[in-house]
Amino acid sequence: MAGLSLSLVLVAGLLVWGLLDRRPYEATPPSAPAAQVRPTLAARTLRELERAVEDRDAAAARGLAPTGDDQAAALLAAVVANARSLRVRDFTLRYVDEEGALSPDGSWAAAVDATWGFAGFDPMPARSEVVFRFVDDGDRVALAGVGDDGDHRAPLWLSAPVQVRRTPATLVLAAGSSARADDHAARAEAAVPVVRRVLPAWRPRLVVEVPASAAALDRTLAADPGRYANIAAVTTTVDGSVDPGAPVHVFVNPDVFDRLEPQGAQVVMSHEAVHVATDAATSDLPLWLLEGFADYVALRDVDLPLSTTAAQVIRQVRRDGLPDHLPGPAEFDTSATALGAAYESAWLACRLLARTGGERALVRLYRLVDGGRELAAALRATFGLTPGRLTRAWRRSLSDLAA
Repeated sequence: MAGLSLSLVLVAGLLVWGLLDRRPYEATPPSAPAAQVRPTLAARTLRELERAVEDRDAAAARGLAPTGDDQAAALLAAVVANARSLRVRDFTLRYVDEEGALSPDGSWAAAVDATWGFAGFDPMPARSEVVFRFVDDGDRVALAGVGDDGDHRAPLWLSAPVQVRRTPATLVLAAGSSARADDHAARAEAAVPVVRRVLPAWRPRLVVEVPASAAALDRTLAADPGRYANIAAVTTTVDGSVDPGAPVHVFVNPDVFDRLEPQGAQVVMSHEAVHVATDAATSDLPLWLLEGFADYVALRDVDLPLSTTAAQVIRQVRRDGLPDHLPGPAEFDTSATALGAAYESAWLACRLLARTGGERALVRLYRLVDGGRELAAALRATFGLTPGRLTRAWRRSLSDLAA
């Protein structure tokens, strides 16, 4: 026995212990496979969501949610309901790449190239990278959510249930109550004749999107938090591009808009409708002309004294003196403390031009500069003015108002 190796002794010992141990043998179950990023299955799930939206099949969309995740299931069903009400067309989804690492719960975020458009309103589809959240769910990959990474746009209709109001000329989608949707729909409808009184050739296709809050607006537009905190609404391309023909919508900041008096709210909506009618979102116009013209149209038939419509710029002139130039990018920065005064001063410049040479001349000036004519040449052709003479006349009008 002394010559046996240690390994044989150990084996013999194990055999003896096996004979003495009367407990039933239990095999160790194999460990569950670790969760992993599965882009091929995720792409298949996106194709299934495409089909569900195309077929308007809410039950099929609901079935793409993770097992037991009622919140995700409700959102996916809402996406189909939104698509039905909005008449979404050209909807495609293409998996691009992961955004960040796999989470402990087996989920991951990925950028998805999405296209979509609203039939009857968007001349061509929008295209944008949207973040979707996926989760490994057994033998499939499920959809757990849309958006919320802060760096990509989160289209309102894909990220929240919306109320939809449609007329031949207007389309409103609003997160929240029916009353909110009704209110914005009424203002959008009222804005159309306001714009067409000055721009009768416009064929209105006005789309207004109303997220639930200012923070939700930032997510919708992939904006830095607080960028639009001081404004009631913004008109911009849906996908952030500057391509001619890209869908242009009005996006409302409800935290500001809802605090406006009814007349002020209507002026804001009419102002934004002018931007839609003139393709301002992709224009290189001087900002005083772009914004001043929109306010000129919106305020044209509003019966309010200048002490009200120019109150902020009057206070500014009395406090700081006359500005030496028409407002530009610095004055119209959304974080500027005197943003309201910038809008009013631009409006006063356009109002001055209309009173000097007539409304048609103002419209022609806008069109010429928007079409690429230099401002100085366009001012001479329409009003016989130089930019310097216009600025001096504008400053005199401000001085008179502030006296």
